[in-house]
Amino acid sequence: MSTIFTLGHSSHEWTRFVSLLGTVEITMLVDVRSAPASRLPHFNRAALRAGLNAAGIEYQFMGRELGGRPRCGGTADYEQMAKSPDFHAGLDRLEEFGARQRVVVVCAEAEPLQCHRFLLIARRLAERGAEVEHILRDGRIEPHEQTEDRLLKATHQSERDLFASRADRLARAYRDQNLRLWRLRRR
Repeated sequence: MSTIFTLGHSSHEWTRFVSLLGTVEITMLVDVRSAPASRLPHFNRAALRAGLNAAGIEYQFMGRELGGRPRCGGTADYEQMAKSPDFHAGLDRLEEFGARQRVVVVCAEAEPLQCHRFLLIARRLAERGAEVEHILRDGRIEPHEQTEDRLLKATHQSERDLFASRADRLARAYRDQNLRLWRLRRR
């Protein structure tokens, strides 16, 4: 499998967004927004599909399998969501796409640390052995391990327990960040 990239569409102008995709020669965009709509019309599902097709990029919607919002409402528990059969089927399908094409997983948030594409999807892909890289807002490419280093620092897990393994500290960091984000969203 080749590298799977992630990107937040944020408030990018269309030309900038397509340029970011072009820097890593993306051939397929996988939309993992639970509700593929935006205040920016070019990121609404139909317009996004049409614009991508015109740019020679295939569009796939996988918000049902890999979306970050629970179908029944309420607070997202990414640990529980990662156990669902639909989620695993979605990851399998994403890996199949990644074996054949240059794939980017897209959601709305610019910063990976604040988005389920990192906290839920990229984490589980990396655990399966996939190479994941995040396209940052400024166009830099950040390997998943470096993003995890930033997560450890942001959640203060790098200083808390010097005797815990990296895997244990990361598990706590992912959990803490998930809880923090959903507390902020409920305000």
